[in-house]
Amino acid sequence: MIHLPPDAEQRLIRRLRRIQGQARGIERMIQEGRDCREVLEQLAALQAAARQAFLFASRSYLQACAQEDPARAAPALHDLLEALKRLPS
Repeated sequence: MIHLPPDAEQRLIRRLRRIQGQARGIERMIQEGRDCREVLEQLAALQAAARQAFLFASRSYLQACAQEDPARAAPALHDLLEALKRLPS
């Protein structure tokens, strides 16, 4: 199993917590009956934040994999490319 370096792990956790906060904020906006344009803008921001978290995690895991176990770098890259295929265009 490949582990992220502690600094990368903390950065990723901070990003995820920020995303959680954004999601809770959007939930409140919906419950308050806020304008749909505002809600959609926040949903787009949430999607962008999730994409950035995904890219950060991908880079960090690939770097850790290459350092910890170079033999696993090629399979890890393949797994990442498969995950990228599942992302919306």
